Amino acid sequence: MNKQLLFVKRPVGAADASTWSLETNPIPEITDGQMLIRQHYVSLDPAMRGWMNEGKSYIEPMELGSVMRAGSVGEVVAVKGVPGFKVGDFVAGGGGVQQYAVTDGKGWYPVDPSFAPLPTYIGTLGMTGMTAYFGILEVGKIKEGDVVLVSGAAGAVGSVVGQIAKIKGCTVIGIAGGADKCAYLTDELGFDHAIDYKNEDVRQRLKETCPKGLDVYFDNVGVPILDYALGRLRKHARIVICGAISQYNNKTAVKGPSNYLSLLVNRATMQGMVVFDWADRYQEAAQVMGGWMAAGKLKSRESVYEGIENFPETFNRLFSGDKMGKLVLKVLEA
Repeated sequence: MNKQLLFVKRPVGAADASTWSLETNPIPEITDGQMLIRQHYVSLDPAMRGWMNEGKSYIEPMELGSVMRAGSVGEVVAVKGVPGFKVGDFVAGGGGVQQYAVTDGKGWYPVDPSFAPLPTYIGTLGMTGMTAYFGILEVGKIKEGDVVLVSGAAGAVGSVVGQIAKIKGCTVIGIAGGADKCAYLTDELGFDHAIDYKNEDVRQRLKETCPKGLDVYFDNVGVPILDYALGRLRKHARIVICGAISQYNNKTAVKGPSNYLSLLVNRATMQGMVVFDWADRYQEAAQVMGGWMAAGKLKSRESVYEGIENFPETFNRLFSGDKMGKLVLKVLEA
């Protein structure tokens, strides 16, 4: 049987258990041109909250009654006429929150569990890593000597962004919530400074840690930290808008920056990024980051929880901050 989490109600504010329905259905039969994947892990990402909303976005909103959209990694257990795949292959793609997924193979790629644990392929070596890689290198355009600020720095994307910036010779400041997360940034990941937004005055700490200003700000959270960063820009600074997790569960209008004239004064740029724009270069990025991991320059951390029935509770850890690194749910049953 196949346990599936169906999206049944568009949430207003935070999603709760009523947003989804857990159903058990027979494992589907495949036809020619399809393969069946027994899924091991699914990815939990803040962007999933946006996919639940109606309206125009960078991707079509989910339809009510559909399997909850999610990245996933698992094993091919049956295949009929799908070139490049065979039974026993481990693959990553977008199988959704269910134990078995049927696909024609498009958008799926093989992974090697002997090189890295399977959750890494939906984290640092998956869309999370791709977002960090292209966001900081292609949109942020970092160069050696830059001063880089990262919000949500102990999270899945932010932790990789900061490490890439260090590899490229930048001074890196991370903002995270709590002493443990800040210690993780400096002691384990090599960030130069960490600011605890829950217990410190962020505006004052920015003055102390980047007295000459910022060259790049990688934004995962939105206001008010975005406003603080705007106040510290140097000439020709770049702001990468990757996410705004502080706004995703709003019941009122999204709040924008009030300090945006700093962009004019400093001839700075603020650009949004969506990882799908670099789909043709994912393999390139995975090879580079895999090399960094093999050399010990790039570390990956996943917070893994178990049980498809625990998806609602686990999903909301994204917004409570009760996790470290990449959030992953194991859906495979023993």
